[in-house]
Amino acid sequence: MLVKKIKSTFEQFEHNGEFQSFKELASGHINDTYLVITKDKPYFVLQRINHGVFKDVPGLIENKVAVSNHIQEKLKDLSSKKRKRRVLTFAKTKTGSSYLKDDGGNFWNLMYFIDNSVTHEIVTNKEIAYEGGRLLGKFLTLTSDFDPSKLVEVIPKFHDMSFRYEQFNDALKIASSERLEKAKKYIKLVEDLKEEMHVIQKLKESGEIKLRVTHNDTKISNALFNKKNKGLCLIDTDTVMPGIVHYDFGDAIRTICNTAAEDETNLDLVMFNLDYYNAYKKGFLKQMKASLSAIELRYLPLSAKTMMFIMGLRFLTDYLNNDIYYKTKYPEHNLDRAKNQFKLIQSFTEKTENL
Repeated sequence: MLVKKIKSTFEQFEHNGEFQSFKELASGHINDTYLVITKDKPYFVLQRINHGVFKDVPGLIENKVAVSNHIQEKLKDLSSKKRKRRVLTFAKTKTGSSYLKDDGGNFWNLMYFIDNSVTHEIVTNKEIAYEGGRLLGKFLTLTSDFDPSKLVEVIPKFHDMSFRYEQFNDALKIASSERLEKAKKYIKLVEDLKEEMHVIQKLKESGEIKLRVTHNDTKISNALFNKKNKGLCLIDTDTVMPGIVHYDFGDAIRTICNTAAEDETNLDLVMFNLDYYNAYKKGFLKQMKASLSAIELRYLPLSAKTMMFIMGLRFLTDYLNNDIYYKTKYPEHNLDRAKNQFKLIQSFTEKTENL
């Protein structure tokens, strides 16, 4: 019975909570996450990390615990209560480990639940966009002196453009003539944009853009707010690893500034929301501007286009591969997703060319 499993797992961690009940938190798509309700607050969040998706779960958990501990040290002037609202706090097992491995080979970690908080699935106004940008900037600022080489690369080559082009070219060789014909326009776009889409990667590889600790999943639902919509902290730090600032900024813009769903087929509805872009960027730079180099600042806009492109490329590649990676609801689903991202690129380019 699940309740027995949750209770016994929870009780193997070091805390003062008395288990009462639990409920599943359905916000994630990869891991199993449960709110553990105790007799007295604080409550806790118990998470089973999917070791089928993540190949080095101990490394993943040690990454996020180390980064959280680093931020907590930076916030040591705050009271313990306030500090626990500004950064995820992890509990150790009774044997002193950051994670528990059960008899079934599953890995678990336990966090303190941040009470009286809210998340947003989409951005609905400029204030939320601004606060989201400020939170990301704060996270990157607080971790700017953390040595990224101490972190495990949780998903190797996650944003590596050359790797994604290799996958695309391999897919071209095996794609059916029917799918090649239907994707013809977008295959040409991928070739046309190849040089521009490698600019940021080349700057990273040359060392002109420095390696940092990055979050790597900066959609707005991973930003936690209080009831007045003031930002508290970033959550879901499973993909924290070495990266560059442009990955985090660009992917955040990609996800919050699309006026339509990611698989919207009416491309007339897919536009880039410039107001949200400006608000997010303003909040981000309020925290980060002083620590960004001139070259990092210069390429922030291109990072948004690059992250839109890399997702479009991945959807298109999967379509050519007969849909082996992303779940699809109909045969053209991945192609429609790709079209959506390329339309977003077009709208972004039109609206930002004079900025």
